[in-house]
Amino acid sequence: MRGSRVELGVGIGWRSEIDLTVERLPGVEFVEVIAEMLRPGRIPESLRVLRERGVPVIPHGVALGIGGADKPEISRLEHLAACAEALDAPLVSEHLAFVRGDGMEAGHLLPVPRTRDALTVVVENIKIAQAELPVPFALENVAALFGWPDDELTEAEFLGELVERTGVKLLIDVANLYTNEVNLGSDARAALDRLPLTELAYVHVAGGHSHNGVWHDTHTASVPEPILDVLTELCSRVDPPGVLLEWDDDYPSDAALAQELTRIRTAMSRASTRP
Repeated sequence: MRGSRVELGVGIGWRSEIDLTVERLPGVEFVEVIAEMLRPGRIPESLRVLRERGVPVIPHGVALGIGGADKPEISRLEHLAACAEALDAPLVSEHLAFVRGDGMEAGHLLPVPRTRDALTVVVENIKIAQAELPVPFALENVAALFGWPDDELTEAEFLGELVERTGVKLLIDVANLYTNEVNLGSDARAALDRLPLTELAYVHVAGGHSHNGVWHDTHTASVPEPILDVLTELCSRVDPPGVLLEWDDDYPSDAALAQELTRIRTAMSRASTRP
């Protein structure tokens, strides 16, 4: 429902490799779990512990393919819905991405061509998803290594029209905004100025690596200051319902993850101290 807001706080992506770490980290106010890694009938004990503490758990899909020409598979939507119900989730999130076509998997979250025709297709796909899901649906902007030559809209314009025509919520990944700025020349701050941030569900923050001038959003490193600066810019425009740290491999110590959460809170607080 447009205009509704779920307060989440600061959180971290739950992964089975760091389940006990997530349980004992101070100040974790919500978590996100990859939906495709869950069996709704057998929720991991760690997630049960967090839910019993009142920590919201959000299923985050990576394989729905909402940006493809094919309609979303009902079986995938049923799985997302079952995850949401099993976790008593406040919402479900996915990527605005192309992941398969004609039965072939891309193996990556590819950007959607930002054309009027593609917009029409994605609007219908979102409406199909919303009809099957028991909770609000949020879409995430993706990191890109390339842009389509026939794009007619900026990413912010494309997302804005999706919100206007469907009421979908936004999951804004500030690391992905930074990635697209480095790799494609898209201005992250200009995008923030044009995005409908009143419909923000929550925010992703993550680290990565630069290789030969290309930024790779790997989720395997400390968040660099330029990405935290984009988070501060976002917080200067809107008070985000939630901000979540993603870390997917090469996991550091508990203390290092706790420090990353502190850095995120510091970046958020900088927005309120600006003159």
